[in-house]
Amino acid sequence: MRFKLEGAQIAAPTTTGTASTVENGIEVSVYNNSTTAYLVTVVTAASGSVVGTITLGGGEREVIVKDRAHAIFAANAAVLLTSINTRV
Repeated sequence: MRFKLEGAQIAAPTTTGTASTVENGIEVSVYNNSTTAYLVTVVTAASGSVVGTITLGGGEREVIVKDRAHAIFAANAAVLLTSINTRV
């Protein structure tokens, strides 16, 4: 997949109160740097309502498309988040 990096990679916050907008990104690369599956959650804002969840298997990478204001957190900081742009 071809994409442009839009910011630095961060370890996923692990609580809804610390959920990150990932630099207000619309497209976020989500990589599980572990062998254990972890739940990833998108919320309307830090401490906000749940928009959706996905379980990311060990070593898996997905792209989540979200609203700029939406925030992401995961069950473990082994999940890494990077704002990207696939429309290049």
